[in-house]
Amino acid sequence: MNAMQRLIDANAVARLVKRDPQLFSDDVDLRQPITQRLGWTDLAEKAAGRLPLVCNLAGVLAGEGARDIVLLGMGGSSLAALVMKAILDHPADAPRLHILDTTRPAAVSELLDTLVREHTFFLVSSKSGTTVEPLSLYAIFRQWMEETMERPAAGRHFIAITDPASALEKMRQKEVMRVALTAPANVGGRFSALTIFGLAPLTLSGVDLTQVIDEARTMERACQQSTPENPGAALAAWIADAHAGGRDKLTLVTSKRWLPFGLWVEQLVAESTGKHGTGVVPIIEHLPTRPTGFGDDRAVVVMREPGDTDLAVFASGARAEGHPVVEWTVDSPSAIGAEFVRWEYAVGLLGVLLAINPFDEPDVGAAKKMTSQVLDGTTTVPAAVADIDGVWVTYAGGLAGTAAPRDLLASLAPLGAARRTGDYLATLAYISDDETTIGLLRGALKAVSSANGIATCLETGPRYLHSTGQLHKGGPDSGLFLVITARDRADLAVPGSPFTLARLYRAQAEGDLCALAERGRRVMRLDLPGDDPAAVQKIAEALVEALG
Repeated sequence: MNAMQRLIDANAVARLVKRDPQLFSDDVDLRQPITQRLGWTDLAEKAAGRLPLVCNLAGVLAGEGARDIVLLGMGGSSLAALVMKAILDHPADAPRLHILDTTRPAAVSELLDTLVREHTFFLVSSKSGTTVEPLSLYAIFRQWMEETMERPAAGRHFIAITDPASALEKMRQKEVMRVALTAPANVGGRFSALTIFGLAPLTLSGVDLTQVIDEARTMERACQQSTPENPGAALAAWIADAHAGGRDKLTLVTSKRWLPFGLWVEQLVAESTGKHGTGVVPIIEHLPTRPTGFGDDRAVVVMREPGDTDLAVFASGARAEGHPVVEWTVDSPSAIGAEFVRWEYAVGLLGVLLAINPFDEPDVGAAKKMTSQVLDGTTTVPAAVADIDGVWVTYAGGLAGTAAPRDLLASLAPLGAARRTGDYLATLAYISDDETTIGLLRGALKAVSSANGIATCLETGPRYLHSTGQLHKGGPDSGLFLVITARDRADLAVPGSPFTLARLYRAQAEGDLCALAERGRRVMRLDLPGDDPAAVQKIAEALVEALG
């Protein structure tokens, strides 16, 4: 029986709209937790009602001279805003929107150098209100503001975005922040694009989301229909059928403007499906070529703008090579609202088809726990076995016990030797994410993939810990992991914390290394003396030579 027929027989769409938790599990103990995550099914219909408050606040901030809006968040609290900022047009005379979803000290310092206190406002975004990254960043920026302002005046430059009665909402009152914008508590972070988490940052920076919401509403109504033409159900069924046929590498290919959308899809798919040893592995294809060089584990989604004939040809070529391909056009940037809805419904229904609960993330806490243990010294980080011209090499998990390599090229050879059919290569990079630097690794991974057909993905830390990190540890044991860190000297104090920002940043990489190793994943680490382009170039060249 094909996947669409299974959805029809289960009356899955109607039950999802009615928020029936038994659609996802027969376990009585799970019914309430699942119900508490099903509030996203009608967000588009309700979104317009959430805008007036935020629009009024935007007008007030503009009247106070707002020039920069800085969003401090991670994962579901920042990714939707990040991709909308990249895809939607931004008024030239409106405040600039900055998305800060990293603990890399140099990135924070670089942003600080561009801001004027009196004209800068901060959004502290966290569903639980306890997320370490935005809270650490808040402490840094709050102290920076109070260097020249009295505490109450500084507090008016901070706005909390959180769940009702969360730890952050309570902290807002204590810290005299301006206001708390609250989101529905029954919507999980990765499904929250059309809540205040996604809507507020863009609206406060002058973007009119009316058309985005209108198109989202139209798509939502289509996705609530129990027919084979339902766009969300059709995508879910297609992914499930491909997965059943061994094609579990869901490869997203988009027109250039839509490339950032892959980051949001990546989190939604990986964190929702990658658990209990199963999962769909999302792959963002940045440089599509013909022929594709894809292995027979790929299923290809093509989202292209109407005039993108190159991608139309690419899609035809991928079909000719025998890969399953689904293709549609995104007629305008405002279609992003509709795409949020399409993918949310697809992934929700995909959970039904894969027999998993798509609304929990049981393994995300592992890296958080290990990070805390690294910081307090209660866990031991796997030691380097070699120092190659300042690059420290470590093997762990399924690669533990590998002999010390003689050079950089030999250091990467164990990854290739450990490869099995159906594997993917994930590079987890804790380095500068500017294109000059990160683009070197992206180009190298494309060359590796084209040469031997292995699916590759490039993740930046700590962002991926709140995204694909769940899949890496809870999904199938088909990942080869290369962690890249750098011993950067830049640092910032985190007021009120026993650690500095650099220590946190490094501990997050080492905590995930420990978590992956604990699960026996095949993982290695290259710790560079610095993350300048020349140092990263050497790693990129070695990757191509060793694994290409």
